[in-house]
Amino acid sequence: MKVLVVGGGGREHAICWKLAQSPRVTELYCAPGNAGIAQVATCVNIKATDVEAMVAWAKENAMDFVMVAPDDPLALGMVDAMEAAGIRAFGPRANAAVIEASKAFSKSLMKKYHIPTAKYETFTELDKALAYIRQEGAPIVVKADGLALGKGVVVASTVEEAETAVREMMEDHKFGASGSTVVIEECMVGPEVTVLAFCDGEHLVPMLSSQDHKRAYDGNKGPNTGGMGAFCPSPNYTPEVADRCMKEIFLPTVAALQAEGRPFKGVIYFGLMLTKDGPKVVEYNARFGDPETQPILSMLDTDLLDIFEACVDGTLDKLDIQWKSGAACCIVLASGGYPMAYEKGYPISGLEEAGKSATVFHAGTALGEDGSVVTNGGRVLGVTALGDTLPQAIDNAYAAAKHITWTDMHFRTDIGKV
Repeated sequence: MKVLVVGGGGREHAICWKLAQSPRVTELYCAPGNAGIAQVATCVNIKATDVEAMVAWAKENAMDFVMVAPDDPLALGMVDAMEAAGIRAFGPRANAAVIEASKAFSKSLMKKYHIPTAKYETFTELDKALAYIRQEGAPIVVKADGLALGKGVVVASTVEEAETAVREMMEDHKFGASGSTVVIEECMVGPEVTVLAFCDGEHLVPMLSSQDHKRAYDGNKGPNTGGMGAFCPSPNYTPEVADRCMKEIFLPTVAALQAEGRPFKGVIYFGLMLTKDGPKVVEYNARFGDPETQPILSMLDTDLLDIFEACVDGTLDKLDIQWKSGAACCIVLASGGYPMAYEKGYPISGLEEAGKSATVFHAGTALGEDGSVVTNGGRVLGVTALGDTLPQAIDNAYAAAKHITWTDMHFRTDIGKV
């Protein structure tokens, strides 16, 4: 089969790496891809958000299957457009991808169908949002309604911090139109766990649980990022918790979307808080998480293309998905200054040595004029290693990461330990 993956980050590298292992994939393409993806797939220079050009290329080059990975093209309806062109595509249609594209929609869905989540209110007027913050006090959470590259959430520890976040979103348009509506919710307390799940519109199969580290610096300090590292499985996600999540959150979410005429086919990302009152939804995403995908797919034993096709065909319940034992950890190596301003174009050394004991997924890389790999983003690499135990997987990932260097490289030293 000729397969196209849409996207160009660490998540897409992991997806391409796994698909390349399928004997059924005869040709693999990725648009736009990156320097690492180019080692396992043919990169095509089309922006991930250019729906028209992507569909045209897929038709012209007779793609058998398209996997749309990032949130933006899903929200823009790329899967709908592929299907309209007669091309089988993996990912939710736009009317189901709205569970991530609009936090206001997803919160109202949870309220309507009694899916446990934080108490919240939605605002389109600055004055009312500020008044609510003063009424509720801190800590409190402020979220931009729309897509914001994983950075549109502020956990404010003071009223002043929350007010600043709301002003930046609604008044300064920090996230453009995504922040014109804000969701303000109670700050839930407890361990945070991510569960990604394959879904075929009716059936749902959870992947291994994982934990992501969003803050930029050690000790969970500093600004929120797209993710500085992740590991799986999570020790906090016990069989008892998993059972409650399936009954109270996962299956009710799939049923709710079906009832609303928005059947979900693809990957649902459940961001969960394990509170003293039980598991609650922090957020939904409509796709694989990044960097959680890197360790999770490293643990997958089943052919990924088989799973993708089962989701599209509605036959997920007939597939037996297998996972490796042990654990996996991904350390994100980032550009100095990320998630704020940073420089690009620095040559990267040590990739070959690191690759001997770990899988190095490329997130923000490009090929320099001399053919060497250079930095080309905030999050640059995800060094991912396996181990018989979680501490072993963490140690293996850090040992491999030590081989890699570039100017102003930055990474957290406590992934999986806090």
